[in-house]
Amino acid sequence: MEEIKTNRERLLAIVGRPNVGKSALFNRLVRRRMAIVHSEEGVTRDRLVAPAEWLGQRFRVIDTGGLALMDGAKEGSDAFQAATAAQVRVAIEDAAAVVLVVDLKAGLQPMDVEVARLLRRSGRPVVVAANKADVPELDERTEDFHVLGYPIAAVSAEHGRGIEGLLEMALPHLPKESEGGAAAEGERPLRVVVVGRPNAGKSSYINRLVRQQRLVVSDVPGTTRDCIEVPFELESADGGARRYVLVDTAGMRKAGRVKDSVEKFSLFRAERGIEEADLVVLVLDAERGPGVQEKKIAAKIRDAHKACVVLVNKWDLARGTEVPAAEYEEQLRKELFFLGNCPAVFASAKSGYHVRRSFEVIDALASRLDTKLPTGVLNRVLRDAFAHTLPPVQKGGRQLKFYYAAQTGTRPPRVTLFVNKPELNTPSYQTYLTGRIRNAFELAGVPVILKYRSSHDKGGGGKGAAKPGAPENPEIPEDPESPEA
Repeated sequence: MEEIKTNRERLLAIVGRPNVGKSALFNRLVRRRMAIVHSEEGVTRDRLVAPAEWLGQRFRVIDTGGLALMDGAKEGSDAFQAATAAQVRVAIEDAAAVVLVVDLKAGLQPMDVEVARLLRRSGRPVVVAANKADVPELDERTEDFHVLGYPIAAVSAEHGRGIEGLLEMALPHLPKESEGGAAAEGERPLRVVVVGRPNAGKSSYINRLVRQQRLVVSDVPGTTRDCIEVPFELESADGGARRYVLVDTAGMRKAGRVKDSVEKFSLFRAERGIEEADLVVLVLDAERGPGVQEKKIAAKIRDAHKACVVLVNKWDLARGTEVPAAEYEEQLRKELFFLGNCPAVFASAKSGYHVRRSFEVIDALASRLDTKLPTGVLNRVLRDAFAHTLPPVQKGGRQLKFYYAAQTGTRPPRVTLFVNKPELNTPSYQTYLTGRIRNAFELAGVPVILKYRSSHDKGGGGKGAAKPGAPENPEIPEDPESPEA
């Protein structure tokens, strides 16, 4: 493994004081409800980055927290505001151009002038988005903002009004796609979602991994609220690169303890993050160990059929108890039996202990997600499995009969089995079959999804399904290695 580096693409940063509609504009530009929008101040704290496209032009948009304090001497009075301000400054540095969002209805505010002053010092091209111009009659109020010294576009992020005019002003300031290092065409990046209870160290782990203070870190539970995406590439010795997106999520705690609507949104996003992941990193506090909440999270990972790495964070603190890692892991696997043979890594995001090692494990697991299972070998493995242990006999003496199988997907590997009657399969026998496939193809830590299809299904070959590779079935390829082909 060599250097991990953050992707650098055409970046458009959205900045402004709190509650002017930055996240609403971000959602409008990326065309999905990615950022949490709420009337409460300070909902957005980290930099939220997502791809966007307009008239064939691809770029990335950065949402930032509201700048409430500009005087560095005052920032120490509020840790969250100080950290948010630092994140905004990094976003401005990374961006090729900036959209300064102001509230047209509220009029020009002193903080708008302060933010504009910061942007002027940065030297970045700036366009002012005068937001909440829901009707044309409000456009004339943009005159109040000319004192900021930047071109102005009247927009309504909520209704989509004026967005094209804003982009016509802003996008010419971005570098050409060939110069801006646009993401390479081809296979999408592998999505690695980091989950766990509050204060387990998820954000610290990602910051340590990418070697920059990319996420706001605090001892206060609930610091992370949105799902924060961090794109990066892992360069290999042969000069190639694997593309990843690390996703930080809000701490997942018991539903009964989730009180306000922002936290409910955050919890929902974290749960959806698991469903959208290719691979999940479950972070737990080594001193606290796995509890009820970790078991619930592990069950969600299992039910979503996701590959998983268990990261035992803060191991530098737990090592003082003189509990051997092997003994700790043995107990861990008893508690989190949902995750089967998923690898566990003992690390410390604070000191950096085994952080690089953890990503070596993630990278190895990621490569297994794209494993291609040769059809002939796959069928031999399954025939041996059926011969070694017969399926249970069902009521009426009926029994599952296997004819043929082929891989029909990856991330994770998916296999379709042609059988006599899919309903004769049982959960325990499916577990047995997936275990045999996983062992045969060295897929430890990776789920294998089995789909059963009747030999009498249309396109499945009918009675001829016992002879695999029927050309009228486009889903199952013909395989010369198969003993029956």
